Amino acid sequence: MNRPAYSATDTTAAPGTGGASGGPLRTAGTASTGTAARPRRPTASWALRSALPLTAILALAAFLRFWQLTAIGFNSDEAVYTGTAASLAGDPSMQTVFPVFRAHPVLFASVLSLFLRGGADEFTARAVAAGIGVVTVAVTYLLARRLYGRAAGLAAALLLAVMPYHVVVTRQVLLDGLMTLCATVALYCVVRYVQAGRDGLPWLLGAAGALGAAALSKETALVLVCGLYVFFVLSRSVRMRWRHAVLATGVLVLVFAAFPLAMWLAGRGATGQNYLLWQLFRRANHPMGFYASTVPQALGWAVLAAAAIGLVWLRRRNGWREGLLLCWIAAPVLFFTLWPVKGFPYLLPIAPPLAVLAGRTLGALAGLRIRAGRLRVPARRLTAAGAVLVALAVALSLALPSAARVTAVPKGSFLAGSGGLPGGREAGQWVRGHVPGGARLLAAGPSVANVLQFYGGKPVSALSVSVNKLYRNPSYTPVPNPDRSLRDGEFQYLVWDSYTAHRAPFYGAKIKKLVDKYHGSAVYTSAVRVPVSATDPTPTPVIVIYQVRAS
Repeated sequence: MNRPAYSATDTTAAPGTGGASGGPLRTAGTASTGTAARPRRPTASWALRSALPLTAILALAAFLRFWQLTAIGFNSDEAVYTGTAASLAGDPSMQTVFPVFRAHPVLFASVLSLFLRGGADEFTARAVAAGIGVVTVAVTYLLARRLYGRAAGLAAALLLAVMPYHVVVTRQVLLDGLMTLCATVALYCVVRYVQAGRDGLPWLLGAAGALGAAALSKETALVLVCGLYVFFVLSRSVRMRWRHAVLATGVLVLVFAAFPLAMWLAGRGATGQNYLLWQLFRRANHPMGFYASTVPQALGWAVLAAAAIGLVWLRRRNGWREGLLLCWIAAPVLFFTLWPVKGFPYLLPIAPPLAVLAGRTLGALAGLRIRAGRLRVPARRLTAAGAVLVALAVALSLALPSAARVTAVPKGSFLAGSGGLPGGREAGQWVRGHVPGGARLLAAGPSVANVLQFYGGKPVSALSVSVNKLYRNPSYTPVPNPDRSLRDGEFQYLVWDSYTAHRAPFYGAKIKKLVDKYHGSAVYTSAVRVPVSATDPTPTPVIVIYQVRAS
């Protein structure tokens, strides 16, 4: 890394830098030099100018996350996490189909359960997730302001507020939103640790605690620890004391240990081992280039371009700040690209630091000076107005795709983590009202099965669940011989859906064969219709429920 030109202790925005200026760098664990400037007493007009833009940005973030929040019902993961939270809250109808201990830690489900005391509610569950997303925008503002000044902070918050990736994921009841919030808090604490020097140990311990909370939200957050390790090893200007490292590691382990300890005390240690084996030996669900083809456009090409331009344009000022942000981004990108199991929301923790890097560039535009002949003429108002227009243009390039995703027309295929499951809620409500108690359903895949269980309150098995323990979620029960199960009358209903048929044609075709063999008759057909594929534009229902008989 190049020698940093900023002070690690001064966050005053300087013209043309978009960040801190002047003063010597204090490394972690060393004493500072110089005297601190006396802070200005904030005036009413200054407070108004500072509060209004941020308030408007947070209002915009809330609008995009709460707008038409329940227009489409839950997808599989949302049904599972909301059902788990309702089970924790004591809902007996959910406890029978959604066990408390599943594949991931239950911090998010525990937080959500506090709001579901009156029963599982679709809007409440998504509103909690959306609120977490709005808070993350505010923390991103604090992070960027601490690193590069107020202008960069507002720009970073604006970009994250309208970023399609963050908007889409935080509109869903997923673990990744809370994990990203905790991870961003941890990143902010690391920055404060570096800037505080010898007195920064509490900030490092706070970062460790926040990372532990992120891991309790979703254990994959531990990958970010690798990014911090690489940063402290490679950075020439920042050093961490061994005592600080040991204490922080102890806090991280202590916080994360709450999950395995809870499983052990509940007598579910074997369940945890089964989930671990399943996570380690799961088959690849996407090719290695999955993220390269899906995530950049969700992050926004303009954001990526602004971040890259700033790293080149302001390269003389690159230092530990940029090194920290890049290490934080690189760790999950490299890990999940190489890891065989991939999910659309897995890279969400990189969204805030990318917004900060892009905000750095946009904030620096406000500090440019123009030349008139031989005279260097300050034109702060002109450059500030230009910077605002550029920032608004970048934000608009993100807001329009975000709004389009919110109002997207249902398609026959479905990417997990990209939104709700069209037609699932309506099919589940039909199951609740028309399928008699004690009856069982067999669906093609577990995704639709989970949705039908949540809305329908009836047990639903899945044809595609593997009989091999290493290749199936321990929460699912396989159906080794569906023909025999149907002959014996174990299932009275079969469920075909276009999503599984598109993703796994074998199981979609298998359900159709079983329907024909066991005299199935369609008793429910979803109102939502989509093209079967690009080559077959004929509209077809997304979910069809058949009643079958053994003879």
